[in-house]
Amino acid sequence: MHDLAAGVARFQRTVFPAKTPLFAELATTHRPTALFIGCSDARVVPELITQSEPGELFVIRTAGNIVPAYSPGSDGVAASIEYAVAMLKVSEIVVCGHSACGAMTALAEGHDLTGAPAVASWLRHADASMARASRTGESVANLVRANVSAQLANLATHPSVAAALAANTLTLRGWVYEIPTGAVEELDLAGHPA
Repeated sequence: MHDLAAGVARFQRTVFPAKTPLFAELATTHRPTALFIGCSDARVVPELITQSEPGELFVIRTAGNIVPAYSPGSDGVAASIEYAVAMLKVSEIVVCGHSACGAMTALAEGHDLTGAPAVASWLRHADASMARASRTGESVANLVRANVSAQLANLATHPSVAAALAANTLTLRGWVYEIPTGAVEELDLAGHPA
């Protein structure tokens, strides 16, 4: 296993000094251009996949890259979306699914989640994904794509996103990252290759 303390020491010794001007600017400036919503899976690293520097992406990671449809009340995902769009004025949002997603595998294969009730409850936000995938066959790959499409639709229910889309100041993108090849496929809003 990776020694986290050794990683911090290496960061402080080699990475931080090489990027001192960038970190000095970031200490007083926060202007990401994109919101990246990805899975919390450790194999999916937004900054690595997009080759972004610190400060370029505002990132939300959830199990299954799920974005619940908007509802009033406190919700960390909704608050982060609103902050990125209304306050930081990001110009694009990417929802990125990935191959071999554990959340989508659990749904597609009907895994028993009684021992993980919070996970089971969270995955109910993917019911629309399941309905979309049932039209094309519920393989994990089909469900991953249907889920990206469903989460883009859920994003549009958030008032800040709807307003930015209406003003043509925001673009939504759907991606599927293939872990074994590094390929990133862009999907249209229906979940088909763009």
